[in-house]
Amino acid sequence: MSDDLKIKILVVDDEQSIRRLCMTIGGSLGFLCQEAESAEAAATRLETDPPDLVLTDLKLPNLTGVELLKQIKAQLPRTEVAIMTGHGSIESAVDAMKLGAYDYIEKPFRVEKMRLLLQRMADKVRLVNENAFLRERVNTEENLDGIIGSSAGMQDVLRMISRLKDTRTPVLISGESGTGKELVARAIHFRGALAQMPFVAVDCGALVPTLMESEMFGYEKGAFTGATRTKAGLFQAANGGTIFLDEIGELPLEMQAKLLRVLQEKEVRPVGSNDRINVDVRVMAATNRDLESAYRAGTFRKDLYFRLNVVTVHIPPLRERRSDIPMLVHHFLNRYAPDGNLQVTAAAMKSLLQYDWPGNVRELENCIARAVTLGDHEVMDVKDLPPAIRTEHPASGGETEGSDAASISTTALAEMERMTILRVFEQAHGDKALAGKMLGISRATLYRKLKRYKIGVRPDEKEERMGAASGEM
Repeated sequence: MSDDLKIKILVVDDEQSIRRLCMTIGGSLGFLCQEAESAEAAATRLETDPPDLVLTDLKLPNLTGVELLKQIKAQLPRTEVAIMTGHGSIESAVDAMKLGAYDYIEKPFRVEKMRLLLQRMADKVRLVNENAFLRERVNTEENLDGIIGSSAGMQDVLRMISRLKDTRTPVLISGESGTGKELVARAIHFRGALAQMPFVAVDCGALVPTLMESEMFGYEKGAFTGATRTKAGLFQAANGGTIFLDEIGELPLEMQAKLLRVLQEKEVRPVGSNDRINVDVRVMAATNRDLESAYRAGTFRKDLYFRLNVVTVHIPPLRERRSDIPMLVHHFLNRYAPDGNLQVTAAAMKSLLQYDWPGNVRELENCIARAVTLGDHEVMDVKDLPPAIRTEHPASGGETEGSDAASISTTALAEMERMTILRVFEQAHGDKALAGKMLGISRATLYRKLKRYKIGVRPDEKEERMGAASGEM
């Protein structure tokens, strides 16, 4: 499991020995552990690196554990908090539970008792997160703006979107061109607390070098030739919301330094002005380059890299999640052939599965759009695909690689058939006879396939007898 998906615990106590003991117990459970010696120090971590669990002493210097609890519940309602207390303060700890604390534990505590408490808290966090994730997976195409996929890699992406949508943590989205990096950024923004605030996307590779600073930070009237009026920059336009810096690796070093200052100081200085303007934006950046190698090579600032790389979401290329291809194909068919009558032949799907998709999902979408436009609007066959895909052959490899490819193809073809039947059945509004005609199969064969793919249709008794009599069930 990547660190981004592990349970994070923050231990707050003014005694170092207690902090270290609790962190050792949390580490044994596989948690990512952090510590703070006061409520004030803990509060600074809530925004930059929000924890899943907080274990805090009741009596702290200045602010108390109860005051910290109130702040945590206001900022991070899903974070679970447990209170550590001495024997004489149990009544206060019980009052803290009324304010939302998960439980309390008396000092001195036994290691096993603390371990069980943390385990129960983590189980609750996982359950809440999983339920939220499953709710968001209903009608994936609609709810997550076209981010389609049931492969393990895409499940991790969807879980990260669920976890990040309500935070202001900087996010770095990595992936090859065409994988859908901006879709992920938009999903994080529009599914969360900032959905009603601005979302400003900036293509760093398309900015003219001489105009970069004025575009990003704005300019004053008369700042340069042609500046006939004052203009706000993109950071000001995103104030209160999110700015998405696409292909951040294309920024020149000079601009990287100015961007770093904006991120650190949370203020911009328009070109031609001596005044600084405060901006409050969540920053998301995307890249198809290896920024770690870039900063080691001196082409990307190391300090900017670590400023942006608080949480990374990696989108796998399409060739590494071929089992998602049938689902994506039908998603794009619903977009470009919404009448539902266009079917995909097994040979065409096999070609789509065997192609390596250097342009990823964007290339697949263009391929489907082309096939719909140039085809006969009834069947999409191999001849309707671009020449590069028709002539593509699977990479030659060992016997194991070939058998894996065959397994993927078989699974994906079954998924294609399931989705085709489901799509046609919905188009026929549940009319089994019409659905069978549209698919070119008998009603009994349709029943058999509905049962095989667990599509929830119950034929009436008369129809069941007809199917059984035909001998095709």
